[in-house]
Order: sequence, then C-alpha cells, then structure tokens
Amino acid sequence: MTEPILVAENLTKWFPVKRTLTQITRGERTWVRAVDGVSFSINKGEIFGLVGESGCGKTTTGKLIMKLLDITDGRLHMHGDDVTHIQGARLAKHRREVQMIFQDPYSSMNPRFTVRDVLMEPLEIHKVGQNLQEREVWVREILNEVKLSPPDEFLVRHPHMLSGGQRQRAATARTLMLNPSVIVADEPVSMIDLSTRAEILSMMRQLQRELGLTYVYITHDLSTARYFVDRLAVMYLGKIVEMGPAGVVIDRCLHPYTQALIGAVCEPKSGRVNQIKDVPIKGEIPAATNIPPGCRFHPRCLFSVPECWEEVEPTLVDVGGGHMVACRRHEDIEKRGAAARTSDASLGVRRSSFEA
Repeated sequence: MTEPILVAENLTKWFPVKRTLTQITRGERTWVRAVDGVSFSINKGEIFGLVGESGCGKTTTGKLIMKLLDITDGRLHMHGDDVTHIQGARLAKHRREVQMIFQDPYSSMNPRFTVRDVLMEPLEIHKVGQNLQEREVWVREILNEVKLSPPDEFLVRHPHMLSGGQRQRAATARTLMLNPSVIVADEPVSMIDLSTRAEILSMMRQLQRELGLTYVYITHDLSTARYFVDRLAVMYLGKIVEMGPAGVVIDRCLHPYTQALIGAVCEPKSGRVNQIKDVPIKGEIPAATNIPPGCRFHPRCLFSVPECWEEVEPTLVDVGGGHMVACRRHEDIEKRGAAARTSDASLGVRRSSFEA
C-alpha cells in the first residue's frame, strides 16, 4: 500500500475573539473553534471532498493545508515529512507543492493584470524557468491544457474581459504553473453558471488523470461532490462527523447531519423540477464560540436521546469498508434507512406492475 501524500492528525485552528473589559479583568478568553480536531489522510491521485454548511470549517481546513494559517494544534505531514511549523525555504517549497483554487475568481486575480501577468507571477516569485522565453512557452502550454485556446487571444485580456467559466479556467491554470502535487479547490464552481459547472469539473478531472494531481475538493454541493470526488468527509462545527467512499456516504449515510444535507438537495420528481422536500433538521447552527456538550449536533438532531447530551463527544468509528461515522445512534439510523429503502423498492415494484 502506498504512503499517503497528505496526512492531518488532530488538526486544530482556534481564533481568539476580542475580549471585553470584564473578560480582561477576569483573565478570560473566548475562542472561535473553527477547526476542532480533524484527522484524515489523502492518497496520491485521489480526490478528497470536504462538504458541509457555511461556517463548518471547510475553507479553514484548506488554508491550514496550504499553510496560509498557523496551526493551533495537531500535526500535518506532506510526503511523510512534518510540515506543521515549517518556515523559510521549506515553507516556500511547500506552497509550491500545494496550490489553491480560490472560491471567487472575480477577486482572486488582480484586475490590473492581464492573463499573461497572472500566470507569469508565480513563475517569477518561485524563480521557475531559465529565461522569459521558457516561461512564455510554459504559459501557452498551460492555457491549452485548460482549454483557453488559442492562447494568444487570452494572454492580453484582463479578468473583466473573461466570462465566468473562462475566468475559472484561468484561475485553474495559475495553480498548474508550478506543477503542484496537491490542489485545494475551494468551491471552484460555485460562482459559475450551472451549464458550465460540469464542463469545468470534467476539465479538472481530465487534468488530474493526465498530470497525476491530488485534489482536496471543498464544497457545500453534494450533487457535484458525488460526481467528482472519490472519498467524502462531512464536516459540522469544525469536526468530521462522517467519512468514506463518496457513493457509500451518500447512498448509505448514517449521520443525521449528512441525511439533512442530502435532504436539502432539490431533485426533479413527477415532472416537477426543484421540488422542495422536508429537511430532517431543526434550529440554527450554534456559534463556534459555544460548542454544545456531548454530540455537537444534538440540539438540531431529530434522533437525539439524553445520552447524546453527555459530556463525552462521539468519535469516528469504522462501520465497514472505510465508512466512518461519529454518532451513537448510527445502528438505529441504519435500520430505519434499510426499512425505508425496502419500502421504496416494494412501492416501485407495485407501480411497475400497475403501469404494465
């Protein structure tokens, strides 16, 4: 078995909140627990997905992987080396190895730069290429890779002269300029029209196969996650609550929060598009400064029982095939799901017989 390319062990990031005079007097400090003990490993060539509501810690996790934020606690390993607190030349090398596609292509590029300037900048910062001519050749090759061709037509354009899809392709091209091993893709298609999303994701997967890339795909959209990722981790309030192969997690979800996310996905049904369904969840997400005791999802969970409110927080347990879930009631939830699937299957048989 090959060694994972990226390993996170109990990865933690807490942000201090500005203290009031009373807190200063009492010596108290409030923290935003943005990422609160996250562990996972990613193999070379794998597409690893992070999904969850806004504010659950997905983007912060991506920035910790990129070393754009300092890690409060835990360890981060890249190619087997500890990169938790690296500085100087080692940090520059790590940032060359791990690149990021930012969520908003409108603001992630300098509006005064042409596409040529945007793509040349990382090469100049990291001193890649022997001369200007060699860099120009590489820029044109990358533009062809992301289907912005002919390159000469796009090199002289500014970001505002590109469509949303073209701008995201240019942003993807910038991440490829340094030939990275890992790309953190933070909502790479959320700012793009629906008609263009599949095309961009198809391009990213093709690049991943051709160049041997590894992706960390951050999204709140389970429909694109199922299409794109190999393995999926569901985050809630800074914790991973369910993780495993994407198809298994979505088809056999065992955590109530994952079920709520899937229930919120609109589907065409009975000739109607975007039919609104009842979402199995209640209330609002708690503040990250005041995490509930016990299972942090219990205030919103329809399946919670008193033992879910205990001080001990449930940890991820393997339920088979690499499928892991952090829920005390996952066995009961699985039985309910199996019964519902059996009911749906029998109903389908009866409908088919009736229609025949």
